[in-house]
Amino acid sequence: MRFTFQNRMLSIVILSLYISITTALNLTAGDKDSVCEAAKYVVQGELNYYEGIKYGGTVGEFASPNYWWNAGEAFGGLLDYYTFCESDNKTLKSLIYEGMYHQAGESYNYIPSNQSMVEGNDDQGVWGLAVMEAVERNFTDPTEHSWLSMTQAIFNTMEARWDTSHCGGGLRWQIFTWNSGYDYKNSIANGCLFNIAARLARYTRNESYAKVAEKVWDWMEDVGFMTSDGDELVLHDGAKIGDNCTDVTDKKWSYTYGIFIAGCAYMYNYTEDSVWLDRTHEIIEAANNYFFKNDIMYETTCMPDHCNNDQRSFHSLFARCLGITTVLAPDTVSLLQDKLEKSAEAAAQSCSGGSDGVTCGEDWTHSGWDGIYGLGEQMSALEVMLATIVGDFTVYTKNNGGSSKSDPTAGTNTEDEVNKNVLNISTKDKAGAGVLTAVVLGIVLGGSAWMAI
Repeated sequence: MRFTFQNRMLSIVILSLYISITTALNLTAGDKDSVCEAAKYVVQGELNYYEGIKYGGTVGEFASPNYWWNAGEAFGGLLDYYTFCESDNKTLKSLIYEGMYHQAGESYNYIPSNQSMVEGNDDQGVWGLAVMEAVERNFTDPTEHSWLSMTQAIFNTMEARWDTSHCGGGLRWQIFTWNSGYDYKNSIANGCLFNIAARLARYTRNESYAKVAEKVWDWMEDVGFMTSDGDELVLHDGAKIGDNCTDVTDKKWSYTYGIFIAGCAYMYNYTEDSVWLDRTHEIIEAANNYFFKNDIMYETTCMPDHCNNDQRSFHSLFARCLGITTVLAPDTVSLLQDKLEKSAEAAAQSCSGGSDGVTCGEDWTHSGWDGIYGLGEQMSALEVMLATIVGDFTVYTKNNGGSSKSDPTAGTNTEDEVNKNVLNISTKDKAGAGVLTAVVLGIVLGGSAWMAI
């Protein structure tokens, strides 16, 4: 069945009606009814930024200055919200379905033509996390291309870019040769591949995916992106290939830690090998020491006052990853549950600003709303709230009721040669793309790395 928006304005009205904004948020973390009641206010604020229900807007994208990858973040959280709290809401289901499917691209590998000039491996990877979320939540499959096959296409195109000619392996930040940043390899791009590979291994029971996850982990250690600082594990941002990736950008970001934590938990759940549980614990302990302030999530590298628009959304993926980790590796509950609950309640009390009285803030350790607002703040608050009830819902595999159809070769026979980092783009367009991303790379090398534009 294909869902369509024949009257987007009607959708706006319906969504507005089912979410009242007459009271401030009250939340008891871990209580489904309380969490869902608070979360619906947050979702309304998030959808204020969604272009797909606005006249002339693009389905699947959010308003500037939010980039394409931010939409991938957002849909992963909205999909969980729908599953946990609004599974009978057909309008919301249509919004999510249409938005995610519309951005799949002509080859159904999440390299749409409207992003082909500037898309990075991390951008494609974050969309892969969201699409795999649809697989694991048994979200209705599109007729032509299943969510699982599209995740496999993302995996296959990313894995084909594994570059052994520099730094002994790893993914580059950028996909295409003309973009500044093509000579930079980073932890988040490789973390996305690791996480997707681990999840595909668990879902399909196909060992070949697990071997890729192991390859990524080993490379991260060998290249020095994952090191020990005393007894604590450190995940560095990345390095340029010119010096064989030896001069690392020494910045730590919560979403990178979260993606590796969850990837380890998926590998443990699949293999039942205690090595992966030990690794899960090790990264959690490092994250707990760095990314929490008084047991409340805190983006220590840039807070307060210095987080850019991308960094203000990092807690959304961090929270989602920590939540699913408690399900896949129950031994981690004692390390994470209290922090997730305190963070969720702190996030809820921060959602007390704006003209609606329920706009969410950035700094949850601040008493009330801190005056900062945006899509990132809404996404992060939503995800941390949902992380406290994630254990009530099944994470499907093909063996426990998962229905999404597999196509292991998806993405391997495309005509646009994305696996070879080549597209038929004019010289003029290449120059424009180079100028666009040069500024981003300069800031990365200056120590404030974020996702590709």
